[in-house]
Amino acid sequence: MSEKEYDVLVIGGGPAGYVAAIKAAQLGARVALIEKDEVGGTCLNRGCIPTKTLLKTAELIHEIAGAAKRGIKIANPALSVDMPTVIKEKNRVVKKLTSGVASLLAANGVELIRGEARLLTPNRIAVAGQPELAAKKVILAGGSQVARLPIPGLELAGVLSSTEILDIQELPPRLAIIGGGVIGVEMAMIFQAFGSKISIVEAMPRILPFMDAEVAALIHRILKSRGVEIITGIGLSKIEKKGTDLNLVLGDGAVLSADKVLVSIGRTGDLSSIGDVHVKTEKGKILSDDYMETSVPGIFAPGDINGKKMLAHAAFKMAELAAFNAVRGTDKGKQKADLRFVPSVVYSFPEAAAVGLTQEEAEKAGPVAIGKFPLAANGKALSADSAEGFVKILADKKYGKILGVHIVGPGAAEIINEAAAMMAMEITVHELADIIHGHPTVSEALMEAAADSLGRCIHIPPKKKTG
Repeated sequence: MSEKEYDVLVIGGGPAGYVAAIKAAQLGARVALIEKDEVGGTCLNRGCIPTKTLLKTAELIHEIAGAAKRGIKIANPALSVDMPTVIKEKNRVVKKLTSGVASLLAANGVELIRGEARLLTPNRIAVAGQPELAAKKVILAGGSQVARLPIPGLELAGVLSSTEILDIQELPPRLAIIGGGVIGVEMAMIFQAFGSKISIVEAMPRILPFMDAEVAALIHRILKSRGVEIITGIGLSKIEKKGTDLNLVLGDGAVLSADKVLVSIGRTGDLSSIGDVHVKTEKGKILSDDYMETSVPGIFAPGDINGKKMLAHAAFKMAELAAFNAVRGTDKGKQKADLRFVPSVVYSFPEAAAVGLTQEEAEKAGPVAIGKFPLAANGKALSADSAEGFVKILADKKYGKILGVHIVGPGAAEIINEAAAMMAMEITVHELADIIHGHPTVSEALMEAAADSLGRCIHIPPKKKTG
């Protein structure tokens, strides 16, 4: 084997790429990872981690605002946000994590090659400024990039992507957000707390359109109560510059003025690494099967690039399976990805989380038992002044199989993992209702919701019988 030939070449150093590279190396393969930017991908550099750092700052402001009623007296309650310091702290956290990923790659013997890669053939890769590389197997983990719409005015100064806003140095007095999905809602929470006047424009009938309707409705009410303007069911026609204002012309002719505009309409796969190889794609994503293999044998595509579940934790699992199948799939049997129980989270405050089917989806499949426990009846949530929310469980009415779990409240991002584990292990609401949970905890609301689905919850009044 020559110096530039590898068992596995991974293109892209995000959650799918670096995990696939490390896993392949752990399985004994000679591995190189090619990354054109910083390792860590969108998640560490431009997504999950930066936004969570900003959200923590926003949450602290929110908590300080409520300190007085707990008897905490602040002599000068006036708050202001120093954006350069906020961004500096965000960058510190990001740098620590990306440096950690680079160290993990090195510790596992993965060679890191800097540059932009593209396929020449299924086994040969060109890297800008580097000698041509060869590999027995290739893992395409290019991740995703910001989606673009053909709307006039998106190129104007002051119209920002979800990447660009993470480095903003001045707080905009008025921020208009195009898109009411996860990114849009999280950014609304952040900048509203920082002091901006926020408007959200969502073309769909409601914000968070892919979450359970009841969850979306509560987050909508919470945002409205904090002064966020929400416009739904109307698209954006164009953006015009008038003086220092950016005017958003909506589909109904109404005009919304802002100082800055955030475009957060989702993400699409980054397919730039495909190069000259005819890998099947569809609607901006590479088609890969349950084994993460593409239409070209020996080329695998886990993570955002395949569009199956555009979440970092889903990418981790898909990447491990892609690496195993690339290295040992021929002699040890292939491993299949099971993405049925991947939790999703909106890191608002309070958090919203879900796994499995929404109520609408579940009811289409057959009779559903619905259990719901309000956090207003949960001691831990009440004591923390965080009782706005609920836990809802959807179960098959005949056997008690858990079909979906939806949570709004403190710690929802943590509790949803317990729900996902139970669904994967096929635990029913009958069993969940009998599992002793610690008290007082927010997570005991999961047990209470299971009991409510069976009509035997102790800590809320019984449901009124109908008919």
